[in-house]
Amino acid sequence: MPIEQKAAELERIVSTDQDLELLGAGFGPEDSPEKDSRAHGIYPGAEGPIWWKEGGYLLFSHMTHNRRLKWAPDEGVSVFHEPTNHTNGQTRDPQGRIIACESGARRVARIEHDGTTTVVANRYRGMRINQPNDVTAKSDGSIYFTDPGGPSPTSDLDYAGVYRVSPDLGTITLLVQTMFAPNGLAFSPDESVLYIDDSRMQHIRAFDVMPNGILNRSTNRVLSELKSSLPGVVDGMKVDVEGNLYVTGPGGVWVIDPAGKHLGIILTGAGQTTNCAWGGDDWRTLFITTQDSLFRIQMKTPGVPLPR
Repeated sequence: MPIEQKAAELERIVSTDQDLELLGAGFGPEDSPEKDSRAHGIYPGAEGPIWWKEGGYLLFSHMTHNRRLKWAPDEGVSVFHEPTNHTNGQTRDPQGRIIACESGARRVARIEHDGTTTVVANRYRGMRINQPNDVTAKSDGSIYFTDPGGPSPTSDLDYAGVYRVSPDLGTITLLVQTMFAPNGLAFSPDESVLYIDDSRMQHIRAFDVMPNGILNRSTNRVLSELKSSLPGVVDGMKVDVEGNLYVTGPGGVWVIDPAGKHLGIILTGAGQTTNCAWGGDDWRTLFITTQDSLFRIQMKTPGVPLPR
């Protein structure tokens, strides 16, 4: 697919004449064994890509098949683990453990190195969280996640929230409850700013992060609007080492500079582009998931490594 260039600066980040490479397909609703999944807010498709540099492969979620899939060079796509409680977004903490938004279980969980599971968050002030969507980990071990599920007949909490869990998992703090549908989130390279996108409002908000990890709400600002006639809504988000944002949104992956300037779109041709992740030996490969497919494209600027 071509790249839609909005600003000359984009050519410094990615060659605008290259195409996406298709790595896998068949993750759409026609392949889903769970026909009632949409009624529970679980949508078919690929999500939550994370690069496993130690093994040179990519892991990603296949939500309605309730699996974690693996893509590896010369091997293609295979089943890595199942079941996953319909994991949506996922990341790795500083120790390299998977932190997963288990939408089906309404919790955020950590997969330990021995394969056991630790609950990171499933309640706030005694009430079940709604349906965690995406997650990121700070270098100090604290975990930030979005929970856009409420209000609904099945929700305990009547608002959508963004939360922080302390490194010892002992304290969960509600950071934001004024967004309509918080979804993807990512830190700036120096972790001084947290970006959160809103799928309903079709924009990215930015918050300065205080030394204690709490957001300075007085700095709440709209960084960029992602409204378009192209199909899809804003979803996952990652950042490169220069602070540019890569946001899956209408038409594909929107590239936004740290000041909020829209540089262009990596077009996927998908109805919904769901998430993206950095990988490869030099972290210059951008992997992209859609509801049906997995792609990759080579970038000139490397991404922020994971784990941090």
